[in-house]
Amino acid sequence: MEQLIEEYAKRLKLSWIRQHYHEVEASSNEEFLLKLMEQEVQQREERKTNLLLSQSQLPEVPSVPFIWDEIDYTQGLTRNYFLEGEFLSKKENLIFYGGVGTGKTFLSTLIGLNAIQSSAKNIKFFTVANLVNRLLDAHEKGTIGRFHKQLEKLDLLILDELGFIPLHKQGAELLFQVISLCYERNSLIITTNLRFGEWNHVFGDPILTEAVIDRLIHHSHLVVFKGPSHRMKESLLQN
Repeated sequence: MEQLIEEYAKRLKLSWIRQHYHEVEASSNEEFLLKLMEQEVQQREERKTNLLLSQSQLPEVPSVPFIWDEIDYTQGLTRNYFLEGEFLSKKENLIFYGGVGTGKTFLSTLIGLNAIQSSAKNIKFFTVANLVNRLLDAHEKGTIGRFHKQLEKLDLLILDELGFIPLHKQGAELLFQVISLCYERNSLIITTNLRFGEWNHVFGDPILTEAVIDRLIHHSHLVVFKGPSHRMKESLLQN
């Protein structure tokens, strides 16, 4: 009997039930069946969440709380708008602007984590430099179409550190293709230390820069990080 139960559970891909059904105690057949299904569903949801977290490539979250008083955002928005992912359902973008070390990556990571853990959203985190390198490599290998299809499946694409390095012409054009691909299909979070008027230093072409900004700001909210560099503050405290 036990061998048959394990065999059928294996064929039905009920891994928790196959391993633990004999540990469940219940006062009726209905309660026994309910407990089995609850545990199987819970394990599947945990596996899915762990897989999404692993695939997201999100950086580690600092062990300190995020300081909300040090950011400015559009009147009428709330913390829940960010943390509960309301902008995702509207396919809106968030543009985080501020100096180095002011918490832009911190908040974008918090948003990504919450979206995965609460809603099982498909998230991917890249620095702009890393994404451009991936795009150039895929273009050279002839797999750019496959890479684009992977990006199309995302609910949120986080692009960190726009403005840290200027892009070569081909890299800038490939990044523009990704931004166009996401337009009104997926949400973007972009962190940058540059005002829009300085983005031409990154893309190197005023027409391309204008096209990038036009697509981003159509459905977006600008969040300004006005606090001091937390990394600088921590470094000073340690000395």
